Amino acid sequence: MKNTLKKLMPFVVTGVISGATVFGASQYFDQDNSKEDYSYFTTASNKSAFASIGSAVADDFVKAAKTTVPAVVTIKNYQDRAQTMPDIDMFEFFFGPLGPNQQRQKQAPKNMPSGLGSGVIISPDGYIISNNHVVAGANKLEVVLSNKKTYIATLVGTDPNTDISLLKIEENGLPYLNFANSDLAEVGQWVLAVGNPLGLNSTVTAGIISAKGRSIDILSQQSRTPIESFIQTDAAINPGNSGGALVNVNGDLIGINTAIQSKTGYYEGYGFAVPSNLARKVVEDIKKFGLVQRGFLGVGSLDLSNALQVEAYNQKEKKNLKTGDGIYVTEVTEKSGAEDAGIKPGDIIIKIDNTYINGFSDLSFIIGSKRPGDKVAVTYIRNGKENTVNVTLKDLKGRTSTRSKEDLTVTEKIGAEFEPLSERVKTDYGLESGVIAKNVVEGSEMDKIGVVDNYIVMEINGKPVNTQKDVEKILNGYKGNVQVKYVDSYGRITTRGFKMP
Repeated sequence: MKNTLKKLMPFVVTGVISGATVFGASQYFDQDNSKEDYSYFTTASNKSAFASIGSAVADDFVKAAKTTVPAVVTIKNYQDRAQTMPDIDMFEFFFGPLGPNQQRQKQAPKNMPSGLGSGVIISPDGYIISNNHVVAGANKLEVVLSNKKTYIATLVGTDPNTDISLLKIEENGLPYLNFANSDLAEVGQWVLAVGNPLGLNSTVTAGIISAKGRSIDILSQQSRTPIESFIQTDAAINPGNSGGALVNVNGDLIGINTAIQSKTGYYEGYGFAVPSNLARKVVEDIKKFGLVQRGFLGVGSLDLSNALQVEAYNQKEKKNLKTGDGIYVTEVTEKSGAEDAGIKPGDIIIKIDNTYINGFSDLSFIIGSKRPGDKVAVTYIRNGKENTVNVTLKDLKGRTSTRSKEDLTVTEKIGAEFEPLSERVKTDYGLESGVIAKNVVEGSEMDKIGVVDNYIVMEINGKPVNTQKDVEKILNGYKGNVQVKYVDSYGRITTRGFKMP
């Protein structure tokens, strides 16, 4: 699904990913209703998941802290190449390990991590959930338990759309947290944030849920189709908390701490966590399929709850739309589920299944929690009349089936698309062959070797390439090491490699 109108003005205070550095699901995924092996995603009992404020105060949060601290780990991100970051010290400090799409050279000392973050053990056999930005760009990930025992972790998979990653260490009998049903979380409910902020291991802070369904437009920095519907909390979160646990007073996981909103980059009152239901769906997909399965409705949208967006749209399109709840459909993607169901531009989506849509974060959270082939009931208003239709969700290529890594195309596997060079570019760079890299995916194989958008790939495995078909022909079915020769924006030629995924 493509949001055709981006947010027009940044927050007065800056939303920053709660740095890995020291220097939405509306549906509850009940494992009893699934035949798949998700046994390690143990789910907290709904009955006990949300204790009263009175009992929380009486217990002084001791029970939740004792349960949570042993299951929260430190993640060290090691990189063997120069860190390239925006020319803003605050971004350098709070974003930790990033891909090479940002440009400032700074070489991390050898044997020192480029960044530190947190993670949560979610199974006794060593599965760990964290943020994508905590592990991005790493060639080695080291996990340190609260008892100081250290492991080298395998990165199972990541999802930049939700900023979630899944890691695995080889161990058994580990302490772990149960997933609570985050749909049942309430504004005003006591919560604890547990992580490793500012190098202070196993830090516990307390607060309440101050809002739900928040979007701070931060994940668009690492994804073209971000899903933001954060749990907002006033439990103190600082750099290093990223990937750590937000738990209820029983110590059940209701969110993965991800970002803060601040003028300075330090905690100023609000933190944001990915809801546990959405995080759980992502890691279930990664475990089962090797990649996240995401369904799309197939509409361009205008968030009617955003007054700035509505005003700008009215001026541009000479409309007279009023602000309020719901999503105004600006366009419908050809051959999408929305088009098949008869949804048209001008419709106002007010409800998905049994959930009312107040703004875009609600819509992206619900739809982003679904898989291709899932059906949703969409209620919309057209010409003042309310209508409900069933929509079968599709992926971005119009498919309704789930896919595994083996089903991916070459360009999907390596994380980039390619366009032919113009004659002018060939002349400017003195080249006989090459393709321009486009839509390089953050954290992908091409990103890891330093290729960013508009770099020129000259050769792959010693063979010249002039079209995307050339790239696909060379790598289709190929297993082993891949050698890529490319030209950067300064005309420098570099040869790097990766193992074909």
